[in-house]
Amino acid sequence: MKRFLKYVLPVVLGIALVSCSPALKEIKAKSRSEKTGVFHEVKDNGASPGGFADLTIKADVKTHLEKRYLIEAEGTFHGKPLYPMVINVDGQAAVWEVEGQTEDAPEYYDENGKKNPERGKGMKYALNKRIRLAAGPHRVFFGLPGDRSFKEVSITLDEGKASVLEFKPVYNRYRYEGRRSTRGVDRIEVFLNGSSLQ
Repeated sequence: MKRFLKYVLPVVLGIALVSCSPALKEIKAKSRSEKTGVFHEVKDNGASPGGFADLTIKADVKTHLEKRYLIEAEGTFHGKPLYPMVINVDGQAAVWEVEGQTEDAPEYYDENGKKNPERGKGMKYALNKRIRLAAGPHRVFFGLPGDRSFKEVSITLDEGKASVLEFKPVYNRYRYEGRRSTRGVDRIEVFLNGSSLQ
């Protein structure tokens, strides 16, 4: 019984805490639009018209496969076929359901022996959306409701220029194994055209 309580009780408490997470409340609030007409999704790679700029939003997130753990917090979407990602630009929101692909990544990044935080089997979700919006300053919110993690940044887009805004997860750490995607997302780092916005 003691062993059961030692392992199961923390998980149950964790689920209760996660379900009332302030981060999740913020993500839910940002998933609702207060404005319209701020941006629209574009499918082609043509040049944006005068006064506008195109922004490609990218994010890759890997989770463990479904049913890896006996108890999983409700609403994590880990290992599910679809994983929602929330974007909000200046009050206009979109929730994109990103399709997952199973992946078995190598143990190391390269021959230098740096461990790959996404090593092993899991489900990979890759977001790649292009939106068109007015050139100038914008406030961009990105949220992962399944991992109760979000990031909000200010960017400025030049007229007629195509830019890339990339959100990269930093995974939680195992005590001895380093960061692992199977532990969920700890925080999000942001890069605009390859330069960090931290």
